[in-house]
Amino acid sequence: MEAKRRPFQGVLNILSFNRHFYVYGLLSLGLLMLAIRLLPLTPPVMTTATWILLAAYTYGLVMPLLVSAYVYDFSGYYHFDWLQKEVEEPNAVGRIVNINAGFDETSFILQRHFPKAEVTVFDFYNAKQHTEPAIVRARKVTQEFPDTARIATNAIPLGEEAADLVFLLSAAHEIRSNEEKARLLEECRRICKPGGKVIMVEHLRDFPNFLAFTIGFTHFFSRDTWKKAFTDAGFADMKETKFTPFMSVFNCTA
Repeated sequence: MEAKRRPFQGVLNILSFNRHFYVYGLLSLGLLMLAIRLLPLTPPVMTTATWILLAAYTYGLVMPLLVSAYVYDFSGYYHFDWLQKEVEEPNAVGRIVNINAGFDETSFILQRHFPKAEVTVFDFYNAKQHTEPAIVRARKVTQEFPDTARIATNAIPLGEEAADLVFLLSAAHEIRSNEEKARLLEECRRICKPGGKVIMVEHLRDFPNFLAFTIGFTHFFSRDTWKKAFTDAGFADMKETKFTPFMSVFNCTA
């Protein structure tokens, strides 16, 4: 059964899963502040350096949380109204495949939006390949959809033309290898019925996300990287729409 989202659940998840970054950030700020105090600097220089450091660290620590709150708690992302623009005939959807990286907040919502469809959920998390602490922590609190199956990214255990819609919602960036991305998308195309869609939502490695996450934006991939991955997977067209300035919805027809 789907659990009701708590207030600020999105930003609290980001803070909890990535708490090591905040610990390291505060420790490094403390060390730099100490170094400034110990260096033989004149008072005006010391004061200026202190304020610059405080401003830079405050921005780097607080801005990702503000943007995450906007995207995941206030934009309506989990209401899925944005999906109406991507799926023209929702009543014609017979089977949905939702693929995650070990943290699933969307399968129950998809089932609610497509009550007549069969929802199949796959988890491509691989402990040897996907080693970031945030993923490990997220897996401990995820609400797993019934009969979720573990898969390899190059082998989705379904026959050809089995699904009307395949979703990759804020998950595919966990695959760091560009070749592996293409292989997963190739499998997604294989299991899609003719005219079926692969719908992927991702932050991008672009200027808005740099402003939002500073150096953390390197965890995501550029539009060109995703375009090449879709092309290598055999898709002829990749349509992108923006959901907030910080997230992109990619819609590809098989």
